[in-house]
Amino acid sequence: MQEWMLAMLVISITLIIRDMAKTILAGNVPDTQEMIALCDSHPQKERVEQYAASFRRLADTFYGMPYPRDYLSSGQIQQITEDTNEQVCSRCYRREICWESRGKEMFQGTEMLVRALESGKEEEIQQIRGDWMSFCGRSVQYYHTVFQNFQLEKMNQIWDNRMIENRLAVAQQLGEVSRIMEHMADDLYDMERCTPEFEEKLRKILRKRHVILRQVWMMDRRKSKKQIFLTMRARSGQCISMTEIAQLLSELCEKPMAPASGSRCIVNGEYHTVHFVEDVSYQMLYGTATLTREEEKVSGDNYLCRQEEGGRFIMCLSDGMGSGMDACRESETVVELLEQFLESGFSQETAAKMVNSALVLKGQEGMFSTVDMCAVDLYTGICSFLKAGAASTFIKRGHGVETITSESLAAGLVQQIDFETASRKLYHGDYLIMMTDGVLDALPVQKEEETMKEIIQDVHEESPKELGREILERVLGYSDYRARDDMTVLVAGIWKK
Repeated sequence: MQEWMLAMLVISITLIIRDMAKTILAGNVPDTQEMIALCDSHPQKERVEQYAASFRRLADTFYGMPYPRDYLSSGQIQQITEDTNEQVCSRCYRREICWESRGKEMFQGTEMLVRALESGKEEEIQQIRGDWMSFCGRSVQYYHTVFQNFQLEKMNQIWDNRMIENRLAVAQQLGEVSRIMEHMADDLYDMERCTPEFEEKLRKILRKRHVILRQVWMMDRRKSKKQIFLTMRARSGQCISMTEIAQLLSELCEKPMAPASGSRCIVNGEYHTVHFVEDVSYQMLYGTATLTREEEKVSGDNYLCRQEEGGRFIMCLSDGMGSGMDACRESETVVELLEQFLESGFSQETAAKMVNSALVLKGQEGMFSTVDMCAVDLYTGICSFLKAGAASTFIKRGHGVETITSESLAAGLVQQIDFETASRKLYHGDYLIMMTDGVLDALPVQKEEETMKEIIQDVHEESPKELGREILERVLGYSDYRARDDMTVLVAGIWKK
């Protein structure tokens, strides 16, 4: 079953790559006449959307199948009864009396016994066994056989539930692949040529800076920011910075524009297509302060901070179970998987659920990691929080401190985990302060959060790195300057550009 699921995912990726190669690589860069015809007629967009719809329908089919059950079905109880009857009652001289004249009562009694075993109520089990002894000469043997058959059915149900949970995980991934394919189709095929007036104005402006413009493409949808693609080169011997081009483009668009992440730094004598996006309104700086547990050489905490395409700044902190190398590997796996899924376009919550599924399927008993993520929209300042077993996050604003708490389980413990989410609006000069539980556990019991808020309010460092160091230094004062667990403080500040 798992091999088939993996094969489906491989097929989906292959189909995506094949169609992208046909439409993009075959047409070279967007400054060719073939690309003009492509973007005018979108011959492959419909096919990509059809693939997306197919995966969405397949995901819906998986969702329509039975869900995991906590209790045995009537059919399973009937099977337990029949198996026990065959193993115990078939050799009993009272079989005809019990199962022909009192068959309904016997079945109901067996069902009550199985339900009592499921609930684990010992008093109810003993009461049913006592009632059974009053009319069954083999009640002890009958009970033990029912118990053995019950355990077999329960084990089968556990495996069935695990397969169903895996199916649901794959259904979720297929649905997300469908969403990404639709998004890619929009991005790749919804580009259009700019108006002749806009293109002519830009051409004249760039000509004065010794830049020759060949073509201009634009994406300007309501739900996303303006994006512009310029195919251009500098005149022989000239070299123009991309920052200067962005400033000229900003004046013409009346919006701040900037080269996309990873773009070229200069315009030289060869034609290149450069991607410009609407510039973000905020910028973030971050810093960390870490301390490894005593007698350990490696910290079990790992973190990630990066700005992604689309103007989103991601912060992720993970604390592996225990300490040392094993904990480090576990949290490192979580952070790396999250980074890969987010980079591939998966949403924050879906990426976390897929990581959780990977940890559960990994099957190492007792291995789990906390997941603590913040995603800041640098256009709006809205911050989305996602937590699984993580310590509280703090927002410092002026002289006040707000707490974002979580009571959910850590990732890797159960398949269907409920991640706790929240969102807050951040303003110029705010600080996000994330930390692992080793930091809060060093503070007075039952007063951890209140004490931490006092510490944060009392620290006035402006640099995120120095702020984190000062917080960790003051926390150590409560534990005689001994690190009884790995301790990490991750701080990020947000400022208007």
